[in-house]
Amino acid sequence: MDLIDAIKAIDKPHEDDILSRLFTPWGEKLDASRVLKEYPRPQFVRDSYINLNGYWDYCIIKKASDSAPIVQPTKFDGRILVPFSPEAMLSGVERRLEPDEYLWYKRTVPDITRSSDDSRFLLHFGAVDQFADVFINGKYVASHSGGYLPFTLDITEYLNAPEGDILSGNILSVRASDTSDSSYHSRGKQTLRRGGMYYTCQSGIWQSVWIEEVPKTYIRQIRIRPESDLETLSIEVSTNHPVNVTVRIDENEMTRQHEPSLNYETMIQESESFSSDTYPVEASVSSSETPSYCRFSFTIKDAHLWTPEDPCLYPVTISAGDDTVRSYFAMRYYSIEPDDENIPRFCLNHKPCFLMGVLDQGYWPDGLYTAPSDEALIYDITEMKRLHYNMMRKHMKIESARWYYHCDRLGMIVWQDMVSGGSSYAKPVVSYLPTLFPKIFGRMSDGPSHYKTFSRASAKGRKEWLLEMQNTIHYLYNVPSIATWVLFNEGWGQFNASGATIMAKEMDDTRPIDQASGWFDEGSGSFRSVHNYFRPLSVERDPNGRAFVISEYGGLACHIDGHSSVDRVYGYKKYDTLDELGVAYYNLINATMMPLIEKGLSGVVYTQLCDVEEEVNGLMTYDRRITKINPDLDPGLTAHINA
Repeated sequence: MDLIDAIKAIDKPHEDDILSRLFTPWGEKLDASRVLKEYPRPQFVRDSYINLNGYWDYCIIKKASDSAPIVQPTKFDGRILVPFSPEAMLSGVERRLEPDEYLWYKRTVPDITRSSDDSRFLLHFGAVDQFADVFINGKYVASHSGGYLPFTLDITEYLNAPEGDILSGNILSVRASDTSDSSYHSRGKQTLRRGGMYYTCQSGIWQSVWIEEVPKTYIRQIRIRPESDLETLSIEVSTNHPVNVTVRIDENEMTRQHEPSLNYETMIQESESFSSDTYPVEASVSSSETPSYCRFSFTIKDAHLWTPEDPCLYPVTISAGDDTVRSYFAMRYYSIEPDDENIPRFCLNHKPCFLMGVLDQGYWPDGLYTAPSDEALIYDITEMKRLHYNMMRKHMKIESARWYYHCDRLGMIVWQDMVSGGSSYAKPVVSYLPTLFPKIFGRMSDGPSHYKTFSRASAKGRKEWLLEMQNTIHYLYNVPSIATWVLFNEGWGQFNASGATIMAKEMDDTRPIDQASGWFDEGSGSFRSVHNYFRPLSVERDPNGRAFVISEYGGLACHIDGHSSVDRVYGYKKYDTLDELGVAYYNLINATMMPLIEKGLSGVVYTQLCDVEEEVNGLMTYDRRITKINPDLDPGLTAHINA
């Protein structure tokens, strides 16, 4: 064990550090008049699209008492570039929102030409961290909680009466607040005291905002499920009123149509606050609506299967009355199956697939949680493929929908983490000791007797996390590239992992589940999943017949002057030059990790994609200007994966 390196890697807060002003190539040339203009939802595309990204008015004010009436501000501090958080350089604000403050936004909605007298207008938010209250023309519309999930509001009744067919002069206001890590709400790697493996907190609107016009009867959501036989496909379509629905898989010219009187049932709401970007956030259905759904089945003979090497996507068009949505799907199936030696393996399309994964925090020096452009998202994925990675573990963050789309079309398998929460973590108990001695300190039960130890004493916090886990699976269910749900990481806010695993399987029985990444494994889920930074890498045979993965390892650090946020170096093994780093990386991959594959290793996750603030253990620098590793260093691994 590298005990000295382990002790040096104990993370400490350094919130007084002033971070260097690093810009990515895309942030450096950002055009404020065209910020993230691409359609935000590639799996649910309509022709109607009014992008609201750009400059908004903003102000930050102190919170009044909870009983005080909401008073919208009349004076603002300046302009903020949405969807960048006020903490991000690209926002133009560079000010932290404190837990005792509100962040107010305001902008005028562009004039809208109404296409029909009975059409509806839906306002979409990709994500607002953590709490949002929305107002139209000074009138309260709705609230949303949770900083990582999208939500949609029907704002039709709040818009000004049209002059002819044009809706004009409408004012959109948003009040945001964020407790960051001062409460139990989900926050991932964000902290008010950044340092080590925890990073700058951010707040407010951090994904795209847009409006679309839909007919009176419109499609609310779709659910696409390829089956394990690799030829059967089901598509469920939900509408807000009964209507004829047609589904067409364009490439094969297959069409199915359902009549509402024969094929619809009342839509069952799964939760009173279920969050989705494809239907209004209010779950209570008004008397004027009768939400309905229908299910279509297709058989695709000799389907073109999706793989990282050949990421085939089938286009699909759904029509319901006057509403049309374009989407896509892939024919693929993920599973855990025994190989010829009876070793449990992760399988893609029933064939063993070794997961060469990389940890992706989803942070940017200039945009924090928000990538400065679509090209920036693409670059991260393609650069990891160039370095021979076929999987990215999205760590403690739900990404913008376009990132998943690019993974789908470029061929990058995704492991999706649930976002961690809970009160302040007892790091010696849940982090440091299990890191060093996992077989002794990594086996504590996460049941009621240890709720407080795992920072889960709040019953409201536990209920909220379970709801967000369900909502995350619901929201991302259709994404072809997502292969595994990762429920808990290193005990951060963990509780009742076995029960959460059952709940997740009920939501989605088509994907494996990593119940507890690192330690505090409860024995269920699909993987025996360990983290190993300081001990010799090895394979553990699981008595429950689960596949074995090293879901975090590596962390080799190299600081590069002019491309790091601070001069301080945080990582798990430090190297002074890129040559030294390259040799160590080559030996770790080829001499240490690769021989474990034949012994039962199903996958690994290298830490990490890029440097983040104090951490300099990335394959790229934080500003994405230097890739530290030569992709030609590991041809043996590439040949093994492709075989």
